Amino acid sequence: MNSMMNKTIIIAEAGVNHNGDLQVAKKMIRVAAEAGADYVKFQTFTADKLVTKAACKANYQQKNLNDKNTSQYKMLKKLELSDNDHKELINCCKENGIKFLSTGFDLDSLQYLHDIGITLAKIPSGEITNLLYLRLIPKLFNKVILSTGMSTLDEIKDAINVLTENGLNKENIIVLHCNTEYPTPMRDVNLKAMLYIKSKLGVSVGYSDHTLGIEVPIAAVTLGAEVIEKHFTLDCKMQGPDHKASVEPAELKLMVKSIRNIEEALSGSGKKEPSVSELKNKIIVRKSIIALKHISKGEILSDDNITIKRPGNGISPMKWDDVIGTYAIKDFKEDELIKLSL
Repeated sequence: MNSMMNKTIIIAEAGVNHNGDLQVAKKMIRVAAEAGADYVKFQTFTADKLVTKAACKANYQQKNLNDKNTSQYKMLKKLELSDNDHKELINCCKENGIKFLSTGFDLDSLQYLHDIGITLAKIPSGEITNLLYLRLIPKLFNKVILSTGMSTLDEIKDAINVLTENGLNKENIIVLHCNTEYPTPMRDVNLKAMLYIKSKLGVSVGYSDHTLGIEVPIAAVTLGAEVIEKHFTLDCKMQGPDHKASVEPAELKLMVKSIRNIEEALSGSGKKEPSVSELKNKIIVRKSIIALKHISKGEILSDDNITIKRPGNGISPMKWDDVIGTYAIKDFKEDELIKLSL
């Protein structure tokens, strides 16, 4: 699925951090593009089809909004993106050289994203047990990224089975390990579960991060994550459900740069051998067998008249035992490289 070959797909998750403001959303696109992310991802839904009018907000949403009374429905209603919003955001992405992506949260939203040309589906953690939703995905999209927050291995397996039984190739599925707490405590990250998913289910894997900071997604790349998803915001102090668990522009840029550096560091042959860049330092840093003092021709070389010093363009100290007890082939000055033949 990763057509970029050895390059981690980085998704800058704008989510609903635009607060329903199209201009904020466009600014987020520019920030994500400048940071070097591959995708900027939004959320496509209509509150009427996503949630009941009486559904409560999550604890973190209540805390971040400082509001225990307003329903989840009323909160989400303010965060919907219109058809015109989507089209403007897609154009903005094209203008800024970054790919547009959005998570559809209901059947109509999936159909809508398909109709406007989106071919990659991002399944959120909350829909992993939504049978009708999962059945529709393969009919509309040929590639899938599946988040797995709150899930057991069996639930992930069941979701993958639904997707493949309805026509999606397993090779076109990437499963993201994820924890659906905002922010996720470090003790609950369980990053090795990403590798567990890969080994048990035979799928490509990645990581969707909700921790504070950028250490964990970087670590996930070192473990083989093919996709990294990270929430970002223009300002963590903005009013909204997800801002406080998101990174700001400078951190997003640093995360992307760090991941790209890690990719380069992991790109070698795997063999332990000198690199081109370090070979020039070999003579300077290593040592040779050197005359400790003046040595006359024919004198026996011993611990008393030879030593080991830099540079390393003479006889290697590993040959010490071969040199000891031989005769000097010529006069040697102090600090002169010892030679065994002319």
